[in-house]
Amino acid sequence: MSSQVITTTAEPVILHMGQFLDKLSEQEFFAFCQLNREWRIERTSAGDLIIMPPTGGETGNRSFVLTGSFSVWVEADGTGVGFDSSTGFTLPNGAKRSPDLAWVKASRWQALTAEEREAFPPLCPDFVVELRSKSDPLAPLQKTMQEYIANGAQLGWLIDPQDKKVYVYRPNEAVICLDNPPTISGEPVLPKFVLDVQRVFS
Repeated sequence: MSSQVITTTAEPVILHMGQFLDKLSEQEFFAFCQLNREWRIERTSAGDLIIMPPTGGETGNRSFVLTGSFSVWVEADGTGVGFDSSTGFTLPNGAKRSPDLAWVKASRWQALTAEEREAFPPLCPDFVVELRSKSDPLAPLQKTMQEYIANGAQLGWLIDPQDKKVYVYRPNEAVICLDNPPTISGEPVLPKFVLDVQRVFS
């Protein structure tokens, strides 16, 4: 009897919903996502649903390293609140996005009601990270990063372990592409935070 290795892809499924989603309230859309916890669901400003399956082991481990490193800084700094990839945010343009890592200034977070915090917080994080997995096309991720900046993010990192690059996004500035950097600094948005990029790449 021969054994067979079955491989799967983690490419997202995009459903063009048009105006059908407009009939759902914020609470109903949140409830829909809660009923489908095995999927990571985003909604574009145009009304499309992006449904993403769980990540593979390599991407999951990289995300763990990234989140762990950042959480240490968040606890020490104390000026904001950190979020992992399971958190959805409702951006000002109506899109509902779940960055791989996010951070919101404490003053903005505290300005939300308890109800808003429990669902998809109606704001764009101040800092966002997207971590490219092997099956992710680069162009859609770059477009999403631009969307974050256009909606109020002050700093964004698109980390690409495949090509060993980090793309840095800031408002009113050209995108900077760092080729296999040893570290990357979050200054001035994230004072004294320095990410060991090579730990994420390895």
